[in-house]
Amino acid sequence: MNKKTRQERKLEKKSFRNAVEQELREHKSSFLVFYTLRILVMVTLVRQLMLGSYESAFFCIMTLLLLYIPSWVQVRLHIELPPTLEIIILCFIFAAEILGEVNAFYVKIPGWDTMLHTLNGFLSAAVGFSLVMLLNDDERLTFDLSPLFLALVAFCFSMTIGVLWEFFEFLMDMVFHSDMQKDTVIHGLYTVALDPTLTNTVVAVPNIHEVVINGQELGLGGYLDIGLIDTMKDLLVNFIGAAVFSTIGYFYAASKGKRQTAATRFVPSKKTAERDYWKQDQENH
Repeated sequence: MNKKTRQERKLEKKSFRNAVEQELREHKSSFLVFYTLRILVMVTLVRQLMLGSYESAFFCIMTLLLLYIPSWVQVRLHIELPPTLEIIILCFIFAAEILGEVNAFYVKIPGWDTMLHTLNGFLSAAVGFSLVMLLNDDERLTFDLSPLFLALVAFCFSMTIGVLWEFFEFLMDMVFHSDMQKDTVIHGLYTVALDPTLTNTVVAVPNIHEVVINGQELGLGGYLDIGLIDTMKDLLVNFIGAAVFSTIGYFYAASKGKRQTAATRFVPSKKTAERDYWKQDQENH
């Protein structure tokens, strides 16, 4: 009995892998992007191993796994991702891990982190909207959600993801001293911590041009903020990305998906029988 169960599990895993491979080849555009990025990641992995940068090599291996996420989700959840959404997710993973972390674009290119956080807000709103949209279209359920509610859920879902990510960055900085919350050079302080009267009076320290620590100048031309400004900026651009998708998602839901809007390229749909490769493979065996 156990042997049969193991055999069934083995066949199920093989069937799932076959379905993922078919899913990868379904759309030529996303297929080309996937394999191009995979080759680039593998080249980067070899280079990092030759340089002895094992932390960067780990990021490369993790990226190789993450690139399969869109196809894995489609097969496992029996949903169809529009090629545009799938390509953006693949490029986002590559931009965040390989370009951002391994090639240090977060430091070398101003606004790289801001761009990705804005895109993350947009994509997270798309995910939240799609989850509720698919649930709302389930024939087994009797409720019908309004377009405004769907848009609001998408927006709140995206902002929640953004906040949780900032919690993660803060935790990594406090525990592992990783500086994920990038510091910002500022030229003025306004704080009650310097008030000698202890009457909650704000003390201004403007025109800061240099900071000396243990007798040594930092050479930054100002005071080094410890990450608050970066966190608020990330949440602000996440807000913008979430608001943009929630707006176009509202009009998509209002037309019940009949009107061709920008959201059409980002909203998943349920798989039809002819595109449910996992179910087909299981039935063939």
